[in-house]
Amino acid sequence: MVAHGFTVDLNKPLVFQVGHLGEAYQAWVHQPIVSKEGPRFFESDFWESLTCTVWWAIPVIWLPVVCWCISMSVRMGHSLTEIVLLVMFGIFVWTLLEYTLHRFLFHIKTKSYWGNTIHYLLHGCHHKHPMDGLRLVFPPAATAVLLVPFWNLVKLFATPSTTPALFGGGLLGYVMYDVTHYYLHHGQPTSDIPRNLKKYHLNHHFHIQNKGFGITSSLWDKAFGTLPPSKTTEKESGRYIL
Repeated sequence: MVAHGFTVDLNKPLVFQVGHLGEAYQAWVHQPIVSKEGPRFFESDFWESLTCTVWWAIPVIWLPVVCWCISMSVRMGHSLTEIVLLVMFGIFVWTLLEYTLHRFLFHIKTKSYWGNTIHYLLHGCHHKHPMDGLRLVFPPAATAVLLVPFWNLVKLFATPSTTPALFGGGLLGYVMYDVTHYYLHHGQPTSDIPRNLKKYHLNHHFHIQNKGFGITSSLWDKAFGTLPPSKTTEKESGRYIL
């Protein structure tokens, strides 16, 4: 793969190579390599290990945190009905955040060395190697760091007693998103709803990459006009169902 005289060597760690592609990076990263085995990112085994996460680590690590947050609001006197509404609202807000991050951050156009490098780490690697099973969910170490500002953000808009349940709902929404995302790539759904959701998401990867930013639903794509066409060619709709 050559761009402006630079060749990306897929047999070497990729992270510090992709920045050299410059303006050609966008075209390169959106030409997917369909393989369940992903590339190496770093020379260092330590940093490499931080980029790989098994899907089940997400619910195992974060669902206890969700329960703890919700229990805090329960202990502060909120009724079951109030807790359910707070958690559901947190999940709802997450769906908007999921869409917003995917559309405006993960699909930002970059061309500088560090812009390309950071984008590749955030999301470009997923579009280049969409079936890499160890890089489909967000690394827990990075999630833990990001949860601190998100907790403080919720505190700005909520009361001390509602903050934990709202935050727990948002975190639950994230867990649902990440495990759903993994399933859409590697699961084999037999019922209509998950099968259509899988087609919807793979259409974003392999057919129309500037539309269809919702993962767990198409709600916000419909609301903001980024819903892809309902039909794709037979070749595109069936080619990448692995």
